[in-house]
Amino acid sequence: MIQDIAPHVYNNAYDPARKPTPESYALCYDRQRVLVKRDRDTFDFPRFKDLARNNPDIYESAIYLFAIDDEDFFLVEHITTPAPSPFFMENTQAFRGARPRYLAFAAITGWQLARWYASRRYCGRCGKPLRRHEKERMMYCDNCHQMEYPKICPAVIVGITNGNRLLLSKYAPSPDHPGTRYALIAGFTEIGETLEETVKREVMEEVGLRVKNIRYYKCQPWSWSDTLLVGFFCDLDSSDAITLDRNELALAQWFEREDIPLQDQEHATLTMEMIRYFKTGKA
Repeated sequence: MIQDIAPHVYNNAYDPARKPTPESYALCYDRQRVLVKRDRDTFDFPRFKDLARNNPDIYESAIYLFAIDDEDFFLVEHITTPAPSPFFMENTQAFRGARPRYLAFAAITGWQLARWYASRRYCGRCGKPLRRHEKERMMYCDNCHQMEYPKICPAVIVGITNGNRLLLSKYAPSPDHPGTRYALIAGFTEIGETLEETVKREVMEEVGLRVKNIRYYKCQPWSWSDTLLVGFFCDLDSSDAITLDRNELALAQWFEREDIPLQDQEHATLTMEMIRYFKTGKA
């Protein structure tokens, strides 16, 4: 999955006192795009030394994000690139399969933090400006003492099994989901709900089935939607007749293990790993 970057080591400890050097990575975002340069089949980010001449205040305005191995990554804003420039803005969706994997993970993790910083400039309670906290990754209001932490939304991915069969679905077409790939049942956890209760509710709402023997598989941070995805397998506990929620899904279908389609070789997602895990007889 996209966070599996070993032997590289991700360190997200908050360290606001850390300052960039000329060799530090500079992550610059514009909506859903990030500044990169391409070298055949790989990519890289600009270093501070690449941008400093055109952006004299870049060192003072940078926000420390995280480190991978001994490399520091900082958020920078309103950057002017040199002309001509080897750098261009790349859509973050491109990083689902980009190489090197550890930089792809840095790109989308940085984008999650960049969106959070951009949306937490003012207090939602009193409207006063927020400031970065000196000890935690938190935006703090000196006026009313409101504390704003990075947004993380728990959601479940559900592999519903019925003997040798697995239920696959396709999303109803939307800008976020073109509806062309098979997926598993998924949904966000609601207030006051356990993850296991989310599994049962989402399965009933989307395909009208009851399930039992809910068992945890693995979890995944999914920065595109500020989500922590939690994967579960469970067994059918009712008739296998599907009642489809057509507002959410275009299709839901049972597949025998050997007939499960692997429509691509993408290894970034928890969904694809779970489908492949069942198909190879491990679940």
